[in-house]
Amino acid sequence: MSEAKVLATSYDRPASLDSPRSPRRQAKNNFELYAWLFMRLSGLALIILVLGHLFIMLMVDEGVHRINFAFVAGRWSSPFWQLWDLSMLWLAMLHGGNGLRTVIADYSRKDSTRFWLNVVLAVAMILILVTGTYVIFTFDPTFIPGS
Repeated sequence: MSEAKVLATSYDRPASLDSPRSPRRQAKNNFELYAWLFMRLSGLALIILVLGHLFIMLMVDEGVHRINFAFVAGRWSSPFWQLWDLSMLWLAMLHGGNGLRTVIADYSRKDSTRFWLNVVLAVAMILILVTGTYVIFTFDPTFIPGS
């Protein structure tokens, strides 16, 4: 006696995985490797910076009730705190921008869409970094608002 034929024995991958939408050449540089490594290292640095920031702002002395112009002026009169906040700003923007760049690369279907989303992302990051850096370095602690 012969055995019954089995109609479907193949458990292949879905068609979308067999033929990707837009195959790309392998890059000759290691940009993605460095971007991946940057995400891990900047994430660790941000944990330390943000936890330190939250501890100082929320738990020391009177907590949030003491935060006013005089507190910020006193804090930013020290180069240590300027560097702390500047590091937090730059690392957070670059870390978040790199993550969003990865999301754009993964989910945008057309090359033109990917290009314009990356342009908008780059412009937004540059504007925020320039503005934040400008504020940190040009902050005048002797200025009294309303006078």
